[in-house]
Amino acid sequence: MAWLVALPLGLAIVYLAARYGRFRNWIEPVLSIAVALGLSIAFLVWLNESAPDEVPAPVPAEPAQGLTAADIMLQDMAFEPSQTRRSYRVRGTAANASDTTLEYFRLTVTLEDCPQGACRRIGDDTALILLRLQAGQSRPFETFLTFPYRPDEAPIAPKWSYRVSEVRGAARQ
Repeated sequence: MAWLVALPLGLAIVYLAARYGRFRNWIEPVLSIAVALGLSIAFLVWLNESAPDEVPAPVPAEPAQGLTAADIMLQDMAFEPSQTRRSYRVRGTAANASDTTLEYFRLTVTLEDCPQGACRRIGDDTALILLRLQAGQSRPFETFLTFPYRPDEAPIAPKWSYRVSEVRGAARQ
């Protein structure tokens, strides 16, 4: 709305400055000061609007104490090749041996190729298993893992080793 006033006023100033040299001598410093004040006010408004309100940020809930990777038992682990050559479907059962509810855990798996007993490490992959598991319960899970190897280096005699690398429990309420 202010541009409706500023546009004709600006055109009048440009006309008078072009027509009369005396007008130009005193309007240049006035306009320079006006533009500087306008930019300063705009900066202060922007600074005031972008400043956060004085509302304290919520405190994140403390992670559940007492739940460790050793409290999660993995059973009946099965590794099957998936449709893509480097991907494997992993199935198993997780059991929660702690007194705290499990929210999720990270499963880290290492793949080695061990033909005739000589093992060659192929790689590691970690999967996030979202599994809400009450204390003392067990439940099956399934995930997919991918290992980097060239097609001509596909494992002949795969050997799997796995571990729970991170756990997160629900805070008591």
